[in-house]
Order: sequence, then structure tokens, then C-alpha cells
Amino acid sequence: MRQLETTPDFICSKEDKNYCVYVDTDSNYYNAEPLLRHLYPNFDEMSEEERDVKLEKVALEYQDLITKSYDTLALEAFNIKTHRFDMKTECMIRAGYFRAPRRYAQWITKKEGVPTDDLDIKGLEFMKSNYPKIFGNFFKDVLQRVIKGAPQKEIDDLLKAFRTKILSPDTSLTILGNPTRVNTLDKYLASPPSPGGMFSSITSGASASVKAAIKYNDLLTFWKLDKQHSKITQGDKVKWIYLKENPYKIEALAFLDFDIPDKIITLLDKYADKNKAFESILESKLVGFYNDLGWDLNMNPYRNLIFSF
Repeated sequence: MRQLETTPDFICSKEDKNYCVYVDTDSNYYNAEPLLRHLYPNFDEMSEEERDVKLEKVALEYQDLITKSYDTLALEAFNIKTHRFDMKTECMIRAGYFRAPRRYAQWITKKEGVPTDDLDIKGLEFMKSNYPKIFGNFFKDVLQRVIKGAPQKEIDDLLKAFRTKILSPDTSLTILGNPTRVNTLDKYLASPPSPGGMFSSITSGASASVKAAIKYNDLLTFWKLDKQHSKITQGDKVKWIYLKENPYKIEALAFLDFDIPDKIITLLDKYADKNKAFESILESKLVGFYNDLGWDLNMNPYRNLIFSF
């Protein structure tokens, strides 16, 4: 560490502190706030923009300092005088959320020297194609607000309003369905319906989406709608949704977004379980998010009073 004489002692001390926030391949993310506070006693009085200016100045100084330290490392550890280590300040982040390797969001204010105001999201589940867009857009909005400093009450109120919207009769059921591709349809279709029967036999181990797709095809056949409407076939991209208790004893039903028979729409309108859709798609993910923030997610304000006397 001889090249880091100008680094504050508390950075180089043997204290059990790690200022590295995240590492991915050849990128390292560091929390610079302790260093900035040490160098600038008026840190708390600075505006966010002033802090960004100071951060860039420090980052450029230290990238050169660290690159220079590799000269010593190369010589003393590998007995070579030249190396290819070259540290560069790729971006400056005002705040971020790091969930797991390659699953994060960061509020970038400068990238490769160019000012920006960008929320960069990588690998988080709500961005994937098999996540309903209406829930994904909501989660993205929540994440952006949290990263920019929104308090828990603001997010709680937003969540309650969104839940009310989802459970409203005006919300189309087609936008609540889980998008997925049924690649194992043939594998789990054991046998067609018996004479006079309504539903096929399904091999154990089938996913909820595969079961939902087979049930959809069976209903089309039973209702004699398979000539006018397309059945779900192996590899099709479908949506599926859980159902409440119903006369057909179907737990979930899939459908093709581009071709939904009126009779299927009527069935979904009557039995689709919007509450379970909300809980399984969004609420279960928010529990982990709230825990990461040290918040308590309580969708039912009376839950803690149920067994109180």
C-alpha cells in the first residue's frame, strides 16, 4: 500500500470494514461516502450536485493512484515491470439496490464522464418477459422512488392504491395473467378425456402453467370451440391465472392472448382469483424487497389483532 500515502488512515486501517459494495467480473463498486465525509467536513451541507462534483474529482484521483499501485504489485508479486491493469471510473452512482450477483438497480448520474439521470436495472425478476407487465411497471416505479429516497409511507400508500386497482372489476384479466412458454405440454399429457369425460389425465410433476394449458384445451374440445379457436400447442407463449373455487374444479387456466373465446372470458370474469394473482406475483416479491430495506410489509393492518384479547 506504499502508493496510497494520501489515503486517509481509516480507509487503510485493519478495521473490519468493507467499502466494496459489489463486484462483477472486472467491475468494482465502492461506497465513497466515508471518504468524502473525511475529505469534506461540510459534506452534509452540500447539495446532491455538489457532492457529485466532489465525487468525480476524488474518483479520478484515486483511479490513477490505484492503477499506479499495480506497478508495485506486478514487480513484487510477479517480477514483471509492465502490466495491463488500468482502473477507470466507469460511472458515478448516487444510490443503488444490490439484491444478488447480476441482480441490481443503480441511479447513475454520470457515465464515462457524461452527465445522465438514468435508472439502470439488471437481472431483477420483474424485468423478465415472464412477469406481467402491469406488475413489472409498478415494481419499477416503486424501485425508482425508493432509490431516490421515498419514505416507507409513500410506498405503502402506493402499494395499497395499486392493490385496489388490481382487484377492481374494471381491470382486464388478460393483463394479470402470468406470461410463459409451455415447452413440456406433450410430456405431461398422459391421456385424453375418457368417453363422456371433460378433462385429460395429467402426469404428476406438471407445472401450474402446463396444467392450466391442458385444461384450456379440454374446455375448448368439450364446448366444441376447437374448430373456431386455436388450441394451445407445444412451445406456445400463453398467459395463465389462478381460479377461485369453481364447478369445473380447475385450479388455474391458461389462454392465448390473441384468441380468447367469449365463453372462456365469461369463466375468467367469474372465477379468476385476482387476490391470489396479486399475492403470488407481486406481494411475495415485495416481502423480500421490504426485508432488504428493513421495512415491514403488512398488507392486512388487522393481521396482528386477530388473536389479541
